[in-house]
Amino acid sequence: MSTLVIEGGRTLRGDVTVHGAKNSALPLLAAALLSDSPVVFERCPPLSDVKASCAILRHLGCTVVETDSGVEVMPDGMCRTYIPERLMREMRSSIVFLGAMLARAGEAHLCFPGGCELGPRPIDLHLSALRQMGVTVCEGGGAIHCYARDGLHGATVTLSFPSVGATENVLLAAVLARGETVIHNAANEPEIGDLCRFLTTCGACITCGDGTIRVRGVHRLIGCRYAVMPDRIEAATYLAAAAVTGGELMLHGVEPSHLSAVFSVLQEAGCALVAQEDRVHIRAPKRLHRVELIRTMPYPGFPTDAQAPMMAMTALAEGTSVFVETIFDSRYKHVAELQRMGASIKTEGRTAIVEGVPRLCGARVNCTDLRGGAALVVAALGADGVSEIGRVYHLDRGYASLVSGLERVGASIRRVDGT
Repeated sequence: MSTLVIEGGRTLRGDVTVHGAKNSALPLLAAALLSDSPVVFERCPPLSDVKASCAILRHLGCTVVETDSGVEVMPDGMCRTYIPERLMREMRSSIVFLGAMLARAGEAHLCFPGGCELGPRPIDLHLSALRQMGVTVCEGGGAIHCYARDGLHGATVTLSFPSVGATENVLLAAVLARGETVIHNAANEPEIGDLCRFLTTCGACITCGDGTIRVRGVHRLIGCRYAVMPDRIEAATYLAAAAVTGGELMLHGVEPSHLSAVFSVLQEAGCALVAQEDRVHIRAPKRLHRVELIRTMPYPGFPTDAQAPMMAMTALAEGTSVFVETIFDSRYKHVAELQRMGASIKTEGRTAIVEGVPRLCGARVNCTDLRGGAALVVAALGADGVSEIGRVYHLDRGYASLVSGLERVGASIRRVDGT
């Protein structure tokens, strides 16, 4: 088990380059199954979740080459239609292979996915939509067996909630289906747009607008070279780290339009922000101001994945900040660990009230999940003394080169490997 050791109280200054987005790379890798020729993904981040997706592709029979610059997938060798439990349980996002496998092979067999425990994330929306497209679903023994014996056909699908995962699965199933599929109340996250752009580059026929996605099925997709979009959550985490230390950072390789809701929170906290074409500069005050209300919402609202790092930031702000989590039921597990460092946070249901304190103290804490782990890193950077953060395998799922990235801008941080 590895541990991060962070000596807090150091102001962060310098330049950071943001990696490709984890939440985009995973559905893109699943989408590679639909091509009849090789696909090359540039800026595909070197994360454990990406490696898990590559392992699934290899199990299905694809040839996958991982390099420092990206991932190449040769899908022509696909020969299996099941994903074993050991691979599915490594991450929640593995469910996105369902739509791609059905489109490619007409059947899919898998168990329920694993990943961070953030409360119930049922896949009922996925299965209901796929049934409308001609899929027969059999569930039992913790496994899902799906068949489209007569092939997939277009349908009008109205999602009761703009689920990112359900939108991705319907998109992947629809691009090779007969006829037209219309998705109403579709997710509008930038990662959905990235998936649509990739599929269109490969030859899919997709139009988007006003929460509706229309897909006209085509006979085949061809491979391409495609750059994964920037990771807006990694960017938000670095911005929170700069803010909590009273620092000044220039983030490179970002898409500022994806961060509007995060910018609003940082500006309310007293940070000065300047956004350019693919860069963002942040200068933080000596002490942050409170943020009246942060409510997580589907895009373009405040992203749930940025809630935990921003909560750590407000733990040192002057005044009371309020958080309301509307996406997941169990996304305050990091609160108990922040309290070990001296944070004053009270939770009730989906609401958290953060009373800013003058100082946090270094402590031994553990990552509870991916974004909760990022919150502990942010808090440790702003705390007095030394913090030891355990279970950092959670961080490996979503943050590439985090230690070296923070070191380059002045953090005292090291990773200690042990058993």
